[in-house]
Amino acid sequence: ESYKFEAEVNRMLDIVVNSLYKHKEVFLRELISNAADALDKYRYLSLTNEKLKSAEDVDLEINIEYDNEAKTLTIRDTGIGMTKEELVENLGTVARSGTSKFVEAMKEAGDSDSTIEQIGQFGVGFYSSFLVSNRVTVASRHPTSPTQLVWESVNGASDFSIFEDPRGNTLKRGTEITLHLRDDASEYLDAARLKNLATHYSEFVTHPIKLRTTSTMEVEVEDEETDEAEKDEEKKDEEENLDDKAKTDEDDLEIKDEEEEKPKKMKEVTTHTWDTLNSNKAIWTRDKDTISDEEYQNFFHLLNDNDMQNATTWSHFNAEGNVNFRSILYLPGEKPPSYQMGQIEDIKGAVRLYVRRVLIGDEFSLLPKYLSFINGVVDSDELPLNVNRETLQEDKILKVIKKKLTRKALDLIREFAKKSADAAKEKDEEAEVSADGEVDIKEDDEPKEDAYLKWYEKFSPNIKLGVIEDEPNRGKLMKLVRYQTSKTDGKLIPLAEYIENMKEWQDSIYVLGGNSLDEIKKSPFLETFKEKDLEVIYMTDAIDEYLVKHVRDFDGKKFVDVSSENIKFKDEDDDLQKRREKAYQKKYKPLTKWLKSLYGQTVLRVQVAKRSLGSMPAVVSSSDFGNSANMERIMRAQAFQSEQDMMGGMSMKVFDINPRHPLVTKLMEGVPSDDDDDSSTPDQATIDAAWMLHDMAMLNGGYPISDPTAHNRRMIKIMQSQFGLESLALEPEIDPPVEDDEPDEPDMMD
Repeated sequence: ESYKFEAEVNRMLDIVVNSLYKHKEVFLRELISNAADALDKYRYLSLTNEKLKSAEDVDLEINIEYDNEAKTLTIRDTGIGMTKEELVENLGTVARSGTSKFVEAMKEAGDSDSTIEQIGQFGVGFYSSFLVSNRVTVASRHPTSPTQLVWESVNGASDFSIFEDPRGNTLKRGTEITLHLRDDASEYLDAARLKNLATHYSEFVTHPIKLRTTSTMEVEVEDEETDEAEKDEEKKDEEENLDDKAKTDEDDLEIKDEEEEKPKKMKEVTTHTWDTLNSNKAIWTRDKDTISDEEYQNFFHLLNDNDMQNATTWSHFNAEGNVNFRSILYLPGEKPPSYQMGQIEDIKGAVRLYVRRVLIGDEFSLLPKYLSFINGVVDSDELPLNVNRETLQEDKILKVIKKKLTRKALDLIREFAKKSADAAKEKDEEAEVSADGEVDIKEDDEPKEDAYLKWYEKFSPNIKLGVIEDEPNRGKLMKLVRYQTSKTDGKLIPLAEYIENMKEWQDSIYVLGGNSLDEIKKSPFLETFKEKDLEVIYMTDAIDEYLVKHVRDFDGKKFVDVSSENIKFKDEDDDLQKRREKAYQKKYKPLTKWLKSLYGQTVLRVQVAKRSLGSMPAVVSSSDFGNSANMERIMRAQAFQSEQDMMGGMSMKVFDINPRHPLVTKLMEGVPSDDDDDSSTPDQATIDAAWMLHDMAMLNGGYPISDPTAHNRRMIKIMQSQFGLESLALEPEIDPPVEDDEPDEPDMMD
């Protein structure tokens, strides 16, 4: 019988084949998913309906086989099968689905909490067959149907046919889908290709998926032309030969050799074997108390398919609420290989998305980019798997899953950090109490290394990038950040510990950035902080500068760069400091005014330092709204920064002079006062000294010298004066005498 497709089916088929699926290979995933649905449906219904059980029951399984000569691929299941009416309704209407109707019927019957699970919409999933087929043949038999029926349609046709299977009842029950492959789909006639696809997408389907593989081999055969009479004659001859005493042993050997020299007859035999493709079990569906650490680690390596070391820790949880899903998240102990090939922003996520144990994709961004190193799986029962199967990224349910996963991932890292710190502390403080009550510290035990700190050294850029980009979770991420300080002797500590160690009057977190620890430790800005016994955080990563600009404060304490201009300490007499500042500004006004006119645009302004500069005569600090020297260095190294941006950053420098330094006092003497005539100018020696002070202050502040050539000329002048040279004229060229050519030494080999 011939039937017409529903009016919109042809249009839908065109969408399915040309637009819906990005990769043709997903047809196998769809058909396996539908087969799993049919198996689950039979298993559930057979529990309540005895009529569905056949006398010769068969195992619930999915079989895949291919035929190279016929160019066909067959997917067969032993599930519920379909009646004639169901074939017409389910396969003739894209919008209708046996699976969706079954779920609706269960809900109406009050079985919404049943453990039976179906995947997707059968109609659309089935039509993905035409991605690779010219013709599709479906043979199906329902347990209550006496005959086996066939549904068949050609790719692009507007109708389909249903008829009794001329082969008879080859199926006890279930459905067999045969794809007559197109010429450009011959890759799906290869056992290795099919195995790879089935294991990739459907590795954790509950029911066995078996692939029939074909192999040929040569075996030895007996001579079929030898009849019984010849065998009897040979037996008689053998008896006579045994009775013949005259035959020598040598003749016996010759006869034996002749028999052995007869060529063996071989024939080619074709064998078929069924290989189970999904032997791995979905451990995330099990109770975590029943899973050993070894099983968790094995599953981690199964997800990665590489030689990565064991996972550092993991989290196995069931998320419940508006959206329910199961998940296992792994924290790797080393950077994934992909991290060696690109920036964090270019790395794809490593969390696989499953729906009822069927892989939907491993390229979904289920976690933010900064957490792309986390491995794992997510299995949801609630994602829609019809026409949106390839465009789930914008699904509202998926967005909820992403939010919950991010929170769980951060909780995983936080718990790991806490347990590692507690374990290290416990090891350091481990002691044995003797009988008299005294505490005896073990001397043979080395301090235990904090496992989180070892892990953090590899993944700190990710955490810091998260602080910058993920504002909703910024508070959690800041608690995961670790830094060295001027008091930790190389040890990394959390910001909370820094705050615990702060002075009672201290209300700021002091930081200093640099290219390396050695460079930071030599910074003259630290001199005053060492005198006041203040702890300073060392920031050696380029991303730290951006982090401080985005965060501004932690736990109510503002971040302050010690190289910035307005550093004030609450332990000083505020009234006294104001009076001193006012007096110094008045005293050095001529000097600051003249220096600003001399330095021009190289600095924003010249002022008397409002803080102690220690032994430095002057220093260039960053203004409150400008870039630090370290930030300017980073910007200069980045090729994408424009000249305008660089000029803006370079111009925001403040030149601070130390009013107590003798060099500044001496320089002041050579500068005209406000009462002097404007035409009076300092001598050249004073100008050179001022520029030397400028260059010294720039270097003290961590900035490069603005005019190295002029700096070199001034240094040469200083050296000339130091050595008492009247002139720097070059000495005349020497005229050495002509030397006679020496004869070549004789060659001893001649």
